[in-house]
Amino acid sequence: MHPSLLSLVTYLPLAGALAILLTRNAGEAADRAARWIALWTSLLVLALSVVIWSEFDPLQAGPQFEQQLMWMPSFGVSYHAGLDGISLVFVLLTAFLTPLSIGAAWRSVNGRACDFMAAMLLLETALMGLFSALDLVLFYVFYEATLIPASLMIGVWGGPKRIWASLQFFLFTFGGSLFMLVALVAMWSAAGTTDIPFLAQTHFSPEMQCWLLMGFVLAFGVKLPLFPLHAWLPDAYTEAPTAASAMLSGVLSKTGAYGLLRFGVLMFPDAVHRFAPYILPLGVIAIVYAAFVAFAQKDAKRVIAYSSFSHMGMIAVGLFTLNPEGVDGAIYQMLSHGVVIAALFFCVAAIAWRAETRDMSALGGVAMRMPALATLAMLFTMANVGLPGTGSFVGELLILMGAVHVSLWLALLAGTTMIMGAVYMLVLYREVLFGHVRGAVGLLRDLTAAEIAVLAPLAIVTLWMGVHPGSFTRLFDPAITHMLSSDGGPATASAAHASVELAAR
Repeated sequence: MHPSLLSLVTYLPLAGALAILLTRNAGEAADRAARWIALWTSLLVLALSVVIWSEFDPLQAGPQFEQQLMWMPSFGVSYHAGLDGISLVFVLLTAFLTPLSIGAAWRSVNGRACDFMAAMLLLETALMGLFSALDLVLFYVFYEATLIPASLMIGVWGGPKRIWASLQFFLFTFGGSLFMLVALVAMWSAAGTTDIPFLAQTHFSPEMQCWLLMGFVLAFGVKLPLFPLHAWLPDAYTEAPTAASAMLSGVLSKTGAYGLLRFGVLMFPDAVHRFAPYILPLGVIAIVYAAFVAFAQKDAKRVIAYSSFSHMGMIAVGLFTLNPEGVDGAIYQMLSHGVVIAALFFCVAAIAWRAETRDMSALGGVAMRMPALATLAMLFTMANVGLPGTGSFVGELLILMGAVHVSLWLALLAGTTMIMGAVYMLVLYREVLFGHVRGAVGLLRDLTAAEIAVLAPLAIVTLWMGVHPGSFTRLFDPAITHMLSSDGGPATASAAHASVELAAR
C-alpha cells in the first residue's frame, strides 16, 4: 500500500487545473489544449483510483492509505486523510464520472472552455478531499470548496436562468453549512480535537448529540436534499450545463448523504434514534412529492431533475432505517443513482443539442432517427425505475429489506418510488422516443462515436452493478456491519451480511 496514492488522486486534478489556468489564452487552440489536459488528468486519476481499489483490503479495520500531518497541533487540528470501504466507493464514483463529464462537455461548452475544464478539475479535487478527509476542519474546507466551481459552472455556462439558479444553489448550501460550522466548533470545544476517528469514539451526552445532529441534518439535508430543503435543486439541475448537471446530481448530492451517514447515523447513536421517526417521513414525502411533480413537467431535463430528488428521498429512508440492510442499500443506491442519473442527463443533452429544444411536446419519433440512443436510453430508463438486472434494483431491494424491519407501511410507501418512477419515466420515454415525428426531429442523426464512448461505460457499469453487486458491497458491507453491530447486535449484523450475499448472487 502506498499512502502517496491518495494524495495523487486528490491533488492531481488541482495540478491539472493550475496548468490550464497558467497556460490559458484566447483562441481555439488554447481551448483544445485545456480539454485534452482535463481529460488525460481525469483518466490518470481514474487509473490511480482503480489501483487503490485493487490494493484495498475491506476486512482490515480502520482507514487505509492513511496520511496525517501536523497542521494546527496546538488546536488539535491536523491534515488527516484516509479511506475506508465507505469513502472508497465514492472516490471511485467521482473518478469514474469526471472524465465522462469532461467528454460530454467537449462540444457543448464552447465559450471559455479553459475556465470550464479548470472548474471541473477543481471540483474533482474538492470531492476527493471531502470523501477522504478524516479531520472535521479538513472536511469542512473541502465541503465549502465544492461550492466555488459548482456555482461558477451553473452561473457562467448555464441556461437562461443561470444566475438565479447559481445564486440559489450557493445561498442554500452556504447557509446550511453554517449549521455544520457551529456543530463543528461545539464538538471541537468538547473534545479538544477535530480528528474524526477520535470524535467517533467520544461519547457526547444525549442532549448534546441531539443539538449536534440537528446542525448536521440541516447542513447535509440541503445538499441531499431533504424535503423541504430542495428549492434550489430543480433550477440548478435544469439550468446547469449537462456536464455540471451530471456531477451535481451524480456526485455532489451524495456528499449530503455521505455526511448524514458519517456525522449522524454512525457518530450520534442516541440522537439518531430520536430523529429517525421524523426523517423517515420526510424521505417518503420526497419520494411521492417529487414523483408527482416530475409527471407534470414538460421539460425533459426537469423530469430527470425531479427524478433525482425522488431517488434521494429513497436514500434518506435507507440511511435512517438504522440497520445494516437499509444502510448498505442506501450506499449502493447512491452509487447506482450517480451512474444512471448522469447517463440520463447525457441522453437528454444528446437529443436537445440536435433538436435545439427539451420541450417534450416538440419532440417525438426520435427512436426512428437515433436507434443507438433509443437502445441506451431504454436501458437507463429501466435502471432508473429499478428493473431487476440493474444496479438500482439491488439498492432499492436492500433499502426495502431494511425498511421492513422498521415498519411494513414504511416499506410500502417507500416502494412507491418504483411504481411512480415507472409512470413518469415511461411517459417521458414514450413521448420523446416514439410517436409521430415532430419539428426538426426528422433531421436528427444518431450518436457519434464520441457520444457512444461516454454512454457505453455507464451502460456497462449499470449492468455490472445489477449482475455482480458483490464487487462493490464487499468494500463497504464489513465496515457498516461492524459500526452498526453495537446497536443491532450480532444477529442483525449476520442477517445483513446474508442479505448482501444473497443480492450478490
